[in-house]
Amino acid sequence: MPFFLLAIILGVLTYWVIRRSVANITRTPVWLLWFVMMLPVFVLVAWLLFQGDEALPMLLVYGLFILCPVVYAFLIALGRLPAAQVATATAQPIEKNPQDKPITRDEETLLQRCFPWSVYYLQDIEYRAQTMICRGKLKTNPGQAYQTVTQNIKSQFGDRFLVVFQEGFSGKPFFALIPNPQRLKKSEKKKTAGQPGIAIALLITTLITTTLAGVFYVGGFSSSLLRERPELFWQQGVAYGLALLIILGTHEMGHYLMARRYKIDASTPYLVPVPYFLGPFGAFIQLRAPVPNRRALFDVGIAGPLAGLVMTLPILVWGLAHSTVIPIPEDASLLNFNAVDPGGSVILALLSKLALGSAIGAEQAIDLHPVAVAGCLGLVVTALNLMPVGQLDGGHIVHAIYGQRMGAMIGQISRFLVLVLAFVHSEFLLWAVLLFFIPTVDEPALNDVSELDQVRDVLGLLALTLLVLIVIPAPNVLTTALFG
Repeated sequence: MPFFLLAIILGVLTYWVIRRSVANITRTPVWLLWFVMMLPVFVLVAWLLFQGDEALPMLLVYGLFILCPVVYAFLIALGRLPAAQVATATAQPIEKNPQDKPITRDEETLLQRCFPWSVYYLQDIEYRAQTMICRGKLKTNPGQAYQTVTQNIKSQFGDRFLVVFQEGFSGKPFFALIPNPQRLKKSEKKKTAGQPGIAIALLITTLITTTLAGVFYVGGFSSSLLRERPELFWQQGVAYGLALLIILGTHEMGHYLMARRYKIDASTPYLVPVPYFLGPFGAFIQLRAPVPNRRALFDVGIAGPLAGLVMTLPILVWGLAHSTVIPIPEDASLLNFNAVDPGGSVILALLSKLALGSAIGAEQAIDLHPVAVAGCLGLVVTALNLMPVGQLDGGHIVHAIYGQRMGAMIGQISRFLVLVLAFVHSEFLLWAVLLFFIPTVDEPALNDVSELDQVRDVLGLLALTLLVLIVIPAPNVLTTALFG
């Protein structure tokens, strides 16, 4: 009975999360997306009703876990709405139509005065539906130009327009003025109330599902054994659940605190529970306001992976130190938690040697402690988020370093590289498929022209190096040196 109650709660929370996160970016009905994501739960409920305590076939579990997110991403992409800001900023010039002007003739004169010739020499204004594209020549550094023009427009038009500064196809930066979506009615602002309560409910639900996953999936214990040895609930389930939620929560809090530092309106971090497989489906925050510049985009993007990694490393080392070394079986792999091949990842090989020392040698695998399983999943989450594609954290990083167009090109190349990697490590096949459903073009910052400083450039390259160390297998020369 508690499971069915949990499934009902999860269904309500899943519908709410989908409606809040993707309903405004796709034409696909919310109920259909909800059904796809809840399908594993429906199957599990039906299995319990008709098969009782008989174990669910793992092939079915893995199939649903892989298929449902893929279908979910495909349905979102199939009905995806065009990004209004990107479409407006990158569209080709069109003929002026006086009827499309969002400002009067007198306001046009005021707008022209907002562009001092010594800062940005305005040459042309293109009018589109409720939008203006202001093209000209940049006469000073991009940061000063954006600040000056934005302040002038705000003094003349208040918060009526949102000012976007982007690189054009010709390499010349231009300004785009679009209606400010942040001018919300009071009734709309009230809708944001109560979100901490939802976040707490999701946290509690995710802790329950993750703890149960730690007992039944990670530990592999039956209900009868759990009744005989109730201490396993704490030693296996709670240890795994708390460790994993600490990692995921720290990752999202890194994003949240950095967004608050730049005064970007952001939602409370949300955890997404699932009552099957590993327990949590993930975590996320919503940015309700545009990112002001590429520096803020970089800092918000990299804060999550770095914060999560700082928490992941000690958890993983402690878990590895309490794990069991076994002879390496044929099915040893990076994601087989009963027989992890430490050579499947450079960073995992180094941490395994640090934690186990001489206890582990060549031709040996590791039967992971539940805390070590959480640590390994923390590495997986870090690597997935650092993929330089679209709106993933890595996509934000390469966009901030190289610009929007170059970042999109890097994302396209990265998707094919992961696909190639999947032929070597089948564990990455799901990643490869999911990455092809993520658009490679990241949304622009308001000032998307000003470049980063050298320190952030180096930090971004180190983050991408970390990604490589997590996903590529350890070379033979390294495994020989570490394990003999």
